[in-house]
Amino acid sequence: MRRDSLQRLNAARRKRLAVVLLTDFRGEEHVFLEGDPVEPPFAALVEGAFRSGRSMAFDTIDASGFLNVYIPAPRIAVIGAVHISQYLTPMARLAGFDVRIIDPRTAFATRDRFPDVQMCTDWPVDALMADPLDRYTALVALTHDPKIDDFPLAEALRTGCFYIGALGSRKTHAARRGRLAAYGFGADALSTIHAPIGLDIGASNPAEISVAILAQVIKALRTSSRQTMPA
Repeated sequence: MRRDSLQRLNAARRKRLAVVLLTDFRGEEHVFLEGDPVEPPFAALVEGAFRSGRSMAFDTIDASGFLNVYIPAPRIAVIGAVHISQYLTPMARLAGFDVRIIDPRTAFATRDRFPDVQMCTDWPVDALMADPLDRYTALVALTHDPKIDDFPLAEALRTGCFYIGALGSRKTHAARRGRLAAYGFGADALSTIHAPIGLDIGASNPAEISVAILAQVIKALRTSSRQTMPA
């Protein structure tokens, strides 16, 4: 691999951007970030690679070689170091997600309650400035507190997170939709928020609610219309 190709791949990895490395059998290399314009004869190949998220060999009239696809690992940003989070975090990590918890309430966000979990006690506006959301992240808002939940929900809508969910009743969510509408979001965008959060499995305790949430996150990851999600 050429040095400049490796540098571009590493830069994309640091920024959590999807990238394709195309190597043809003549020894030429091309690096494409998702969204980059791609000229023929590689346009359809690169588009298909991003859509599938899978590396592949290719052999066409114009060229032959290999496509390596690098997709950021899926992760979950949990807003709220609450009781549900204590169950959701280990379950999500077992399922292969990177997890971080954001909660400025230091009485809840403690190492005793969340050992070995990436945790931030900054306010979400600061936490997400330092480590932004992206479309390979699921946003799970669990505090019930608009001062904590609303900003990350709005940021998730702006970013296009593959899953956005918020704890609360339909009445609570109706009020939340009104507040988020003031940020300029229309009905179509607001309809992408899963609330009440989680699949409807009749969950009645924190552990069961966590199962319902994680199942809904996995469903969104695997059935997203943006097929560049990791396999």
